[in-house]
Amino acid sequence: MEEAQFLGLADDCLSKVADWLEDLDPDEVDYSTADGVVTMEFADGARYILSRQAATRQIWLAAGAQAFHYNYDSSSAGWKDDKNGDPLFPQLAELVGAKIGQKLEF
Repeated sequence: MEEAQFLGLADDCLSKVADWLEDLDPDEVDYSTADGVVTMEFADGARYILSRQAATRQIWLAAGAQAFHYNYDSSSAGWKDDKNGDPLFPQLAELVGAKIGQKLEF
């Protein structure tokens, strides 16, 4: 995948995540965006960081002591965990939901 294509796909993904977070209670999870990064901060001070990694053409998620790497899968037009194939958005909803004690959907 060419870098320009990766950057476009990754930025679309990060924008979707930011839009999704916008609908959540900022007292439970607040977020900020920077170039290629979405940082989620929770009421207890914990942070999850979702970032594009141009060198590896992946999106990485650091969620507490857990780390996930996602590759773009053109057949499903989505980002999938490079270890188990789980799609990014439902996995993120599960992780954030578990952190704030709610069942969330992306």
